[in-house]
Amino acid sequence: MDIQPARGKLAVLLPGLGAVATTFIAGVMLARRGIGVPVGSLSQLGTIRLGKRDEAKTPKISDALPIAKLDQLEFGAWDLFEDDAYASAKHANVLKPEHLEAIKEELLQIKPMKAVFYPEFVKRLHGTHVKTGPTKADMVEQLRADIRNFIRDKGCDRAVAVWCGSTEIYTEPTAPHATIKTFERALVDSHPAITNSQMYAWALLKEKVPFANGSPNVALDFPAARELARLNEVPICGKDFKTGQTLMKTIIAPGLKARMIGIRGWYSTNILGNRDGEVLDDPDSFRAKEVSKLGVLESVLKPKEHPELYGNITHKIRIDYYPPRGDDKEGWDNIDIFGWMGYPMQMKIDFLCRDSILAAPIVLDLALFIDLAHRAGMRDTQEWLGFYFKSPMALTEREPDHDLFLQLKTLKNTLRWMLGGEAINELGADYYE
Repeated sequence: MDIQPARGKLAVLLPGLGAVATTFIAGVMLARRGIGVPVGSLSQLGTIRLGKRDEAKTPKISDALPIAKLDQLEFGAWDLFEDDAYASAKHANVLKPEHLEAIKEELLQIKPMKAVFYPEFVKRLHGTHVKTGPTKADMVEQLRADIRNFIRDKGCDRAVAVWCGSTEIYTEPTAPHATIKTFERALVDSHPAITNSQMYAWALLKEKVPFANGSPNVALDFPAARELARLNEVPICGKDFKTGQTLMKTIIAPGLKARMIGIRGWYSTNILGNRDGEVLDDPDSFRAKEVSKLGVLESVLKPKEHPELYGNITHKIRIDYYPPRGDDKEGWDNIDIFGWMGYPMQMKIDFLCRDSILAAPIVLDLALFIDLAHRAGMRDTQEWLGFYFKSPMALTEREPDHDLFLQLKTLKNTLRWMLGGEAINELGADYYE
């Protein structure tokens, strides 16, 4: 495969400059100075086996492929609050003061552009740092101007975008989302079905900027967006970062299924106190997150294939806003399982995690990998990046995989394919010949 080299600066544009975005930005800045290690980042710490096991060729992914280096990244953002990255990071209270002070001057330079924000889609937030205009089409044009100006002013060679903003109310595609023509007509008419995230997505696709959707918002997964991504040869992926509780489900559920252990019920509850928790306290926004989370178990366990083990599961999910917790989210799971002869057992998981600490390396990997895909001439939905999402987008004729280990295999085999190598399976028959 002919992959264009990663020359010059890469603009990383972030709709949303809150806890996730500032933790990501600060972490990259610290890693560039050798102060911190980008733990959790496959692109920085992961390896890839090339060839047979006995060939002992296992380079780092960052050495094997032409991935942009951390010192090539230039950060930009939009937000409905005008706090710079330093003030926003202090407010988020994820990173220690000594880490923020070490990069204070750099963070102070990152000032968000005004956001496109229609409050009916995120009812719990009320910001004043927002764009105004007569129509949603005008909003898209303002975003396009922001993208072009940022790339020009910062001297960037190209750009990618990763959504780090809030969860919108639950929506589904409607008639305006059917084609490029119908969507652009609806923008001119300021159709109420077009959300904030869809306006960002449209502006980015029109500017040929690859876009990864880190929220459960229907930002990209509708026919008009896919049509535009194909037409402009832009890679896209999403949706909803797989961080805490759902990460655990995609690790535990495949293990139970591998041993044919039955499941009667899976109860999950989350408490968190950051801005994300406040937004999800609204039932309509929670519904979007709930839909994203609920599909995981059915996809992994395939109850139609194993009705005696998984055909009658009770699956419950709750998210509660609890301000004292801040960004330190707690995910608690009770799993009622059964084994030999149907005898019951239980598993309890209490995951005391830091939401933004888990999300930050995902933002980095998505930015670097979707840029790589663009330089490799790939376009439309990047299924191989489903590894990072709760509700992975897939091509219309395919159902997405949710098994974390299958997703990792797909990701690494795609990277091997980019290198002109062979996909690896673990059959091992040739070792016995």
